[in-house]
Amino acid sequence: MGQGQGHGHGHTHGVSAGADRRYLWAALLLLLAFMVGEVVAAFASGSLALLSDAGHMLSDVGAIAAALWALRLAARPARGKWTFGWKRAEIVSAAGNGITLLVVGCIIAVEAVRRLIYPPDVEGAVVLAVALIGVAVNIVAAWVLARANRSSLNIEGAYQHILTDLYGFIGTVVAGVVILVTGWTRADPIASLVVVVLMLRAAYALLRDSGRVLLEAAPEDMDLPEVRRHLLEPEHVVDVHDLHVWTVTSGLPTLSCHVVLTDACFRDGHAPALLDELQACLHGHFDVEHSTFQLEPAGHAAHETGTH
Repeated sequence: MGQGQGHGHGHTHGVSAGADRRYLWAALLLLLAFMVGEVVAAFASGSLALLSDAGHMLSDVGAIAAALWALRLAARPARGKWTFGWKRAEIVSAAGNGITLLVVGCIIAVEAVRRLIYPPDVEGAVVLAVALIGVAVNIVAAWVLARANRSSLNIEGAYQHILTDLYGFIGTVVAGVVILVTGWTRADPIASLVVVVLMLRAAYALLRDSGRVLLEAAPEDMDLPEVRRHLLEPEHVVDVHDLHVWTVTSGLPTLSCHVVLTDACFRDGHAPALLDELQACLHGHFDVEHSTFQLEPAGHAAHETGTH
């Protein structure tokens, strides 16, 4: 006897797409304009730190463009075989952001090590001037995206790109000052390696969180033994098995399970009231609105295969 919550195609979870889209576009245009100028300055000054920041900023632009694309897909209504719509596009975008941070970080690390061994001439004044402008631009971009819904991994991925770029520019400012004062050009690749560490840290966090969703692990803050304990509390509930909890997209946990009831519940019509109680429990204690329960008598387990 299968009974579930009938939300069907009416999902309204996730980010406030309209407002977040405006924030993303504002940050995208700001970073794109500065990136072009930074590439010119990097080649003019011979600075790897500036070029690495420009490369990271290119990944920032790509990350925000991907986030905008994912928002557009996620807004599509559920239809046909796409019963949850395209909501998981946001998670794919977050994973893509993590991968680009990882790849760009590795490329910069290799070049930074090479320049530590064979340091080229670097124009410290140009590095410092561009880096100071970069700090200001990234502070504004980070402030814009901080106003968006960062509970979405999609938005958080774009935000982490910008935040690591901001830290990178701060490191480049320090490198520019060191080069101007001491002439020690190895400060430039060292600043690049600091950026790499920050990029790899952000990449790990994004890939870890998006991987949990894509591999359909239970939400990290969901205590499954506690969920089971709550589901067993109502009178007439004998057992709970085949309990599965996963996340469709950010802020959209989903649960399904088999609930064994006493035989009397099916004779006296008490089962629907228990279903309401179980769903209210999940919503109230664990903020799970999308749930499916299979209510079954005790003897039904003998006819099931592959129980969990």
